[in-house]
Amino acid sequence: MIHKLQLGNILFLDIETVPENENFNSLSKEKQELFAAKTAYQRKDEILPEDFYDRAGIWAEFGKIVCISVGYFVFRGDIRTFRVTSFHGEEIELLKAFKNLLETHFNRPQHLLCAHNGKEFDFPYIARRMIINKIDIPYKLNLFGKKPWEVPHIDTLDLWKFGDYKHYTSLKLLTNILGIPSPKDDIDGSQVAAVYYKENDIDRIIEYCEKDTVAVAQILLRLRNEDLLVDDEIKKV
Repeated sequence: MIHKLQLGNILFLDIETVPENENFNSLSKEKQELFAAKTAYQRKDEILPEDFYDRAGIWAEFGKIVCISVGYFVFRGDIRTFRVTSFHGEEIELLKAFKNLLETHFNRPQHLLCAHNGKEFDFPYIARRMIINKIDIPYKLNLFGKKPWEVPHIDTLDLWKFGDYKHYTSLKLLTNILGIPSPKDDIDGSQVAAVYYKENDIDRIIEYCEKDTVAVAQILLRLRNEDLLVDDEIKKV
C-alpha cells in the first residue's frame, strides 16, 4: 500500500514548540495551579511545578508553536527535488499562513500530511493552537466525524510500528538504524525553549525544524526502498 502513494501528493511537516511564557512565575496564579495539576503525575512528588515548566511546550494548553516547516516533492521528468520552507514569527500569523497553504495548494482529496508521531503530537497540537487562537481548523486537520480510513494523515512512527501499538521509536533512533543522516546534529527538542528565549536564535530553530522535515521524507523513502535524497535535490524556498 505504501508504494501506491504518490509522493507529490504528500506534505511533510514538523513543528517546534516552546512554553507559552518564558518562565513559570509569569503565569497567572490560576494558570500555575492548572499546570501543577496537569503535570502532577509526570513530576512526581519531589519536583516542583516551576522546575518542570521548561517542558511546558509539549502541551498545547501551555505551549505555543514557533516554527512549522514543510516539504514536498516536485518531479519534472527524471528530475526529483524536495522543496522545504518554514513558517515562523507570531504564532497566530504562522498558523494562518500554514492554513492558507493547506487550503490553496494541498486541499485536494488525494493530498496527505505526513509527520513522525504526527497523529499523537504535530497534527493535534496545530489544531488545538488554532482553536486557542480563534482560527477555523482547515479540512485536512479537522477529524470530527471522519472514519479512520478517511483521515488524510501519514505517520512514519505508525508505519514503523507495523501494528505494535505499544512501541515507540524516536526520529533520531529511526534515522540512525535506517542509515539516514541525523537531523539532530546541532540541538534537540529539549533545547528549543532555551534557544528561543535565552539565545533569541529563531534561525537555528528553523534549521533544526527543516532538517527534521527532510528526515521524515527520507524515512518514507526508505520504507518504500527508494533512493534517499541527496543534498543537491533539497531546495529551500
